[in-house]
Amino acid sequence: MKEIIRMLMVYGYMKCSTCRKAIKWLDEAGCTYEFIDITTDPPSEAVLKKLLKKGDYGLKQLFNTSGVLYREMKMKEKVGGMNEGEAVKLLSSEGKLVKRPIVTDGKDFSVGFKEDVFKAKWV
Repeated sequence: MKEIIRMLMVYGYMKCSTCRKAIKWLDEAGCTYEFIDITTDPPSEAVLKKLLKKGDYGLKQLFNTSGVLYREMKMKEKVGGMNEGEAVKLLSSEGKLVKRPIVTDGKDFSVGFKEDVFKAKWV
């Protein structure tokens, strides 16, 4: 029987320590993935809508609340008043606002890095 290899897409930023931890974990687990620089190629609106539809994460959980751009744009005050369409459009155009890494196989998603979540979803 042929083993099915699941290709993951990892949206991240290599200067981000959380992303580096996630990549190290995926490498050690033997996962196959494509790394996408979230700052130059953020997830599309379609990917973000699919992630939200899955239901594991809410809209506010997709924002990188500790990021410089989040603070500079005063997003803390703005996020609550945005509808999903506005937020998704903004996130898909400005990768530094997106919480990272986002890992997906096209069907399932994880946002950020928590080892227990990675074990449950990606091994």
